[in-house]
Amino acid sequence: MMKTGKMSAFIVGTVLLLWASLAGATDHAFIKGPINSGPEATKVCLKCHADAATQIMHTSHWTWDVEQVIDGKKVKRGKADSINNFCVAVRSNEPRCTSCHIGYGWKDGNFDFSNEGNVDCLVCHDTTGTYKKAPTAAGFPAEEVDLTYVARNVGESSRQSCGSCHFFGGGGDAVKHGDLDSSLDYPSANIDVHMDADGNDFTCASCHETEDHNILGHAMVVTPKGEQHIGCIGCHGDDVHGEWVLDMHANTVACQTCHIPAFAKEVPTKTSWDWSTAGQDIKGEKDAYGKPTYAKKKGTFTWGKNIIPEYTWYNGSAGAYQLGDKLNPDEVTLLNYPLGNIKDKTAKIYPFKVHTGKQIYDTKNMYLITPQVFGGKGDKNAYWKTFDWEKASISGMKASGLDYSGEYGFAPTKMYWRINHMVAPKDQALGCLDCHSSNGRLDWKALGYKGDPLKNPKYSRN
Repeated sequence: MMKTGKMSAFIVGTVLLLWASLAGATDHAFIKGPINSGPEATKVCLKCHADAATQIMHTSHWTWDVEQVIDGKKVKRGKADSINNFCVAVRSNEPRCTSCHIGYGWKDGNFDFSNEGNVDCLVCHDTTGTYKKAPTAAGFPAEEVDLTYVARNVGESSRQSCGSCHFFGGGGDAVKHGDLDSSLDYPSANIDVHMDADGNDFTCASCHETEDHNILGHAMVVTPKGEQHIGCIGCHGDDVHGEWVLDMHANTVACQTCHIPAFAKEVPTKTSWDWSTAGQDIKGEKDAYGKPTYAKKKGTFTWGKNIIPEYTWYNGSAGAYQLGDKLNPDEVTLLNYPLGNIKDKTAKIYPFKVHTGKQIYDTKNMYLITPQVFGGKGDKNAYWKTFDWEKASISGMKASGLDYSGEYGFAPTKMYWRINHMVAPKDQALGCLDCHSSNGRLDWKALGYKGDPLKNPKYSRN
């Protein structure tokens, strides 16, 4: 039974919406201003949408962690608990990282996840294109945003509202994913046949179906367990080609492998990041794409465009490096990695972006450090303020609850980002010789085959 308070809110909301409709106004034109802060906007929204905040609070978009089993261990794993080889970790860097959180005020470990007023409704439902968060203000909106105007013009989520965070993760356009960037705001069919602005015009929610604010789909990087997968066959079916040879490939090869021949089609994506060179007075150059190859705050980068993915087996689950896991600095530490192999009947060959890094680790405890890189005004610990790895390590590890020995070095790392977007038109999909030729893009032996299975049926997976 609906509680009295929620029943009253429902009645008020229904009356207001009916009045707005009769008055010929837009759906939310009845909202009165001024709205002077994000929490004030949320309070207005919850008068009608009483359950919305409660629903949001049960999602990983809000918690940034999910309880799951990884490598046989039951852990909490999500954006808040993982290590990457971009800006490394959320802990101690919250005011900067949480500019992409769907809330207000997550500036440290004391954030109140139970406070409905901290939920940011506008970031997902803005239709004006004017709403934005301040980049270093723990999720609060930028001062110049007219919150009343935005609140009066809310609607369903869009590529632009989702992309305001997902296109710009890692510090800039296309930095992290490679298949998610601003080119998807209004893409042509050559960029993405599903999101083609003049064709299918899919929004993100067309595939990432949503119920009670729970959005289908999880990124392998932060949620390796492999829940809530979105599959192509949900729309296209199993035998989509009408040709048995091609349909037989679908038992072994993921749809994305053939239908996303390249990613980062228009906007270059970052392919490596070496933190060990940060802090030096090196003159930064720009590469062929106009991208910086060095920044004193961050170190050395490489970028790529129209990149051919790397291919490996993936059964829907992944392994991951967890905070405190031991490492060997003479080997590449995998921060996440797809599970599956040629003998795994549940695995298929999938395309990935691979990002390599070199990042700080504790040379005595032999695990990765989560440094505080971002700092506010007057901060005396953040690396971007002091260029002092010692201070940044002490502060960051305290926030992560891990011991810091006082000695550090830099170790190589690698991350896998599964490629799902930028699906090409069918006439641009891979052909037989793209894989089955002397210069084919698949490394058969690395995949576990003795050789090209087209040349010798004995090489096929049985």
